[in-house]
Amino acid sequence: MSVDARLLSGIGVMVAVVDQGGFARAGVELGLTPSGVSRAIARLEAQLRVRLFHRTPRLVELTEEGRRFHAEVSPLLAAIRDAAEDAGSATVSVSGRLKVNTDPWFARVILAPHLPELLRLYPELQIEFVVSNHREEMMYGGVDVAVRFGPPPNAAMIARKLLETRIVTCAAPAYLARRGTPRRPTDVAHHDVLLFRDPETGRPFPWEFHRAGSVVETRVAGRVVMDDPSAALAACEAGGGLFQSFELGLAPWLRDGRLTQVLTNWADERYPLYAFYPSRRQTPAKVRAFLDFVGRICRMEAAPGC
Repeated sequence: MSVDARLLSGIGVMVAVVDQGGFARAGVELGLTPSGVSRAIARLEAQLRVRLFHRTPRLVELTEEGRRFHAEVSPLLAAIRDAAEDAGSATVSVSGRLKVNTDPWFARVILAPHLPELLRLYPELQIEFVVSNHREEMMYGGVDVAVRFGPPPNAAMIARKLLETRIVTCAAPAYLARRGTPRRPTDVAHHDVLLFRDPETGRPFPWEFHRAGSVVETRVAGRVVMDDPSAALAACEAGGGLFQSFELGLAPWLRDGRLTQVLTNWADERYPLYAFYPSRRQTPAKVRAFLDFVGRICRMEAAPGC
């Protein structure tokens, strides 16, 4: 099948429908009527010999074949867009829209306080954030770069390791005054704990304590389970119980005494932080600038133990 202008145009319309969430909004973005968008999608489906969208009066969503095709072509379309931007400029500038997908902890605790600095550095950059714990679709919808804790899930993406951070156990001073301070990992079984749900399995993360190669897994029965660690941090600060947290970003709470680290001799577990972006021959200047900025603020935010 030859690649022609109609095929590329149809792919562009498809990506716009996915990014904008519907035919009508895609039409506004592209300067087309909804019927014009519908005809373009129908032509593309005829060329590909596959149905790309499920259409109902209330909902437009990708079919399974459409999801696979979108995942393959959207990075290529972004690369064409970036190449056109670079070709139109004698110098590569950090400008345009940057769409970033991050988990809640990184977005709220680490990145958000530094956003004014990023915007001052790059006045022509526009940033759109998607905050989500889920990893399987973190590069969908025109995302330029994603930031996640944990190992790379997909070899098709470029992964840049930013750092490793320790897992620490902490509590509010008022809680420790009321319930006492655990001295051994097994003491945690008798405390209130705030659990964080693993977005991959849907179950709470187990509580482990690492020291000099030894690992102790402690049975806990927390009454509160959350899927947002930054919300668990707020509950911990309010005296809700013990919380196991990334050390990265926690320094302000520990420094001013809002939280106290416990079982400090059992905090050798480390967890990686990665940035992900589509595999392409040339990384856009805006992505390179964001990655460099994130790397710098992570090093600055990292506590001495990181």
